[in-house]
Amino acid sequence: MRALFAYLALAPHPVPRGQLCELLWDIPDDPRGELRWCLSRLRRVLDTPGRRRVETPSDAVSLNLADTSVDAIEVAHAARDGIGTLATERLRALASLFAGDLLEGLELDRLPAFEGWLVAERRRFRDLHATLLEELVGRLPDEEAAAPLGAWLRLAPFDLRPHEAVLAALARRGRIREAEEHLAATARLFEAEGLDAAPLRALWRAARTGVEEAPRPRVAACPISPAPAEAAVEVSPAGARRASVAVMPFTELTAGPGLPGGPADALVYDVITRLAKLRSLFVIAPGTVFALRDRGVAPAEAGRMLGVDYVVSGSVQRRGGRLAVAVELAEARSARIVWTDVLDHAAEDAFLVLDAIGNRTVASVAGEIEAIERNRAILKPPDSLDAWEAHHRGLWHMYRFNRPDNERARHFFEAAIRLDPTFSRAYAGLSFTHWQNAFQGWAERPAAVEAAYAAAGQGLMADDRDPAAHWAMGRALWLRGRHDPAVEELEQAVALSPNFALGHYTLAFVHSLTGDPGTAVAASDHSRRLSPFDPMLFGMLGARAMALVRLGRFEEAAEAGLKAAARPNAHVHIPAIAAVSLALAGRLDEARAHVTRARAAQPRYRVGNLIAATKPALDSEKLFREGARRIEFA
Repeated sequence: MRALFAYLALAPHPVPRGQLCELLWDIPDDPRGELRWCLSRLRRVLDTPGRRRVETPSDAVSLNLADTSVDAIEVAHAARDGIGTLATERLRALASLFAGDLLEGLELDRLPAFEGWLVAERRRFRDLHATLLEELVGRLPDEEAAAPLGAWLRLAPFDLRPHEAVLAALARRGRIREAEEHLAATARLFEAEGLDAAPLRALWRAARTGVEEAPRPRVAACPISPAPAEAAVEVSPAGARRASVAVMPFTELTAGPGLPGGPADALVYDVITRLAKLRSLFVIAPGTVFALRDRGVAPAEAGRMLGVDYVVSGSVQRRGGRLAVAVELAEARSARIVWTDVLDHAAEDAFLVLDAIGNRTVASVAGEIEAIERNRAILKPPDSLDAWEAHHRGLWHMYRFNRPDNERARHFFEAAIRLDPTFSRAYAGLSFTHWQNAFQGWAERPAAVEAAYAAAGQGLMADDRDPAAHWAMGRALWLRGRHDPAVEELEQAVALSPNFALGHYTLAFVHSLTGDPGTAVAASDHSRRLSPFDPMLFGMLGARAMALVRLGRFEEAAEAGLKAAARPNAHVHIPAIAAVSLALAGRLDEARAHVTRARAAQPRYRVGNLIAATKPALDSEKLFREGARRIEFA
């Protein structure tokens, strides 16, 4: 009952009963009966005359706690409104609410979904606690700050910031010996955990000499490769290390000095926000990068100071009636430029231009970083991978689109989840491997469908703000034959991150088969604009071809099918789509060549295999069969 109350209290929306049953009961006979009994107990505790707090709208459950005080909810609301805006006494009161981890002592065996949620929430509230303490320490004089600073150190012993505050306070008060003892003890602690202690010593040098240092991200409480400069990079609050990137303010190339707040600054703010929404990267906040710019710190130097993996920089220039943006992505440690482009647009509408350039910049930066991380992970020994690296090793195999590699990808995604049960992207990847098993016929479809759905659900539990988690759920729901809920999940994915190319592609895929083909064409085109070199490009083009077939635009469908089949990693269904599209366009010899290609991969392949995999609407199925009849592919 305690677990049920906590989950309902922290849920942002009413929770379906079925979801609660799957989350909290590992019994085969009557989980809904158990849920009803627990809800009745909760009503006895929470409901008062004239006030029903346990509400059951439709087949869902929620708690109405508007006029009650729940410590976790108070802290969460304060964080939402902005901790920095709170009065000091309010900060003290909120910090005093913490007496340990969230739901300390509560452990439910054999309920991995609930355990994953609980781990993520505990980490979230520990992070909020640290933020509260940091704010208090920054406001209070040294004498009063001692208690919250001690609590902050106990909570986050591998975070550079509380140690920086301790060393600075001791230096200000001339207590050099105590500071050096603290430094020595902390350095031993860091080195015992495989962390680089050099940033600590740099902090002490700065404190003693009075040199002002830039803000530093947090040190991860796990072994990582030491940064080359005097800082180390934070891992995600949800647990898994993520690649880190600093988007430095772009230079505005004008006849005179560029003014703050112009198009260059607006573009950088937009790119930072959009990259953060992808939730696959750790992105340095705009306040830090603009502060470094204002102090004259160059992008390469800023990357070294911040200890990030990648730095984005660029320039903005008006050329007559056009706006040209030069963008560059570099590895911070080696200063190697890994991607560069000049994005040139007519400048009639500044907002639309910046939006289009921002879209392309974000998708390109994210795609290039993911490709580098995949290739880096494949070179490491499998038994040395952390969760982030195991996830990217899984992506490398996943994008091969064959049965052996799909199985290897599943292995690496499962390894990533074992290393970090709250890593939502690893669950999304695992769901995709099960999806592939069902779609390609590599496993019994019903079992693979349920495995894809279960993994997607665990990803949502880990982070329901991750667009990839909703993308995985949308694909799994489509496999289950639930078109409308699938579209809702995919639309949520692209609402969370408008630059999430795979979300737009999968919307195209679903609409091309069982929805609106016009919407499918538009979504396919948008996904390709966002990610023109995507590993899933064959799928984007294949979805476009199937949608155009339904629209009766057979020649266009044939061209899209040809382009899809030309991609080197296209799976067996793609030449089949090309063959049918070409046949409907009357290009029979080309169509037969693609039948030969499909059968080279799968000798007994027929159009029935394509229909079984894609489950198209009746109008699509009739057209597929008509095209197949023309080339003896039935």
